[in-house]
Amino acid sequence: KFKLFVNQSISPPYVLAAASSAAIDQARNVPRGYGQGWDAYGSRFGANVATASSSSFLGTFLLASLLHEDPRFFPENKPSLWRSLKYSTRRIVITRNDSGKDVFNTSGLLGPLASEGLANVYLPSSEQTVGKTFTRFAADLAWRVGGNMFKDYWPTFFRNMGLNRLKVIPD
Repeated sequence: KFKLFVNQSISPPYVLAAASSAAIDQARNVPRGYGQGWDAYGSRFGANVATASSSSFLGTFLLASLLHEDPRFFPENKPSLWRSLKYSTRRIVITRNDSGKDVFNTSGLLGPLASEGLANVYLPSSEQTVGKTFTRFAADLAWRVGGNMFKDYWPTFFRNMGLNRLKVIPD
């Protein structure tokens, strides 16, 4: 679980997501407390990386280890859109324990919530409210559903592109 946390924290998709999100927030000037310019972009990027990494540390490693939960997402085989949406959403609330049985996803819900609470330490004061913390938490859960759906579809997508013949992904 520690290795999974480290791999998530330094993976190119995490860094790219943080950079993209910071660019969108910079264009929208959200949160306004950062202002504009390269320093503001750097602050937004740093906050995104810190929040993602603390969420991964707390949810994927610390709480999952203490509660004996398996934080990994296991994709379906050849999912339909509706089935993938239902399964991806369900896996936010339900996960497997270390023995493979379905259990309530305490680590997957408390980790991001604690991370958003911790983010109040370094976000501008205008963002340090209970309402904004829960709004960020809800947005994080929605992004997780989207990420789960991507994990469900990427093997099919790459297989259809013929990348399995190049041995980029296994058959």
